[in-house]
Amino acid sequence: MLTISDKAHEMLLHYSAQAEEGDSLALRIEIVGRGPKGFQYDLQFIDINDAGDDDVAQEARGFQVRIAARSAKYLDGATLDFKETLMGGGFSFENPNPLWIDDLSQRVAEVIDKNVNPAVASHGGHVDLVGVDENKAIIAFGGGCQGCGMADVTLKQGVEVMIMDNVPEIVEVVDATDHAAGANPFY
Repeated sequence: MLTISDKAHEMLLHYSAQAEEGDSLALRIEIVGRGPKGFQYDLQFIDINDAGDDDVAQEARGFQVRIAARSAKYLDGATLDFKETLMGGGFSFENPNPLWIDDLSQRVAEVIDKNVNPAVASHGGHVDLVGVDENKAIIAFGGGCQGCGMADVTLKQGVEVMIMDNVPEIVEVVDATDHAAGANPFY
């Protein structure tokens, strides 16, 4: 499923060596968003007992890896690498998978890109599709929409209407945004 490059392996060994002795660590990976440059990942060491019940378990180069269930199909064939830059470097993924595998998610993402985002862009905001789960579109507001007092109205009278009118299989749109996060979430 997931492979780890030599440089990433070296850096993972370095970071895992900083853990307290006796900790049973797992490397947990989750796709937390999608953007113009591809997938956005959350990569962290966790106690293996804190892994989600539905996480996909794998061993890669001696590391216990746990992949969020919703992300697993999008990480099949991906490689975790570490790129060095003038600023130090960081982990990156070489991922051959498309942003959306299933037709329903692809259609919802298209409506968001073509209809929703142009409408909220004038307020400095954007909407991202987190995923589709049992005919529910899960979205997240960003930019000027994150924390906006009118986000609920925008969701119910704008985003939800546009998605459900164009993709009738969707029965509900769920806002997964943490509206209190960020340094200054109110536009």
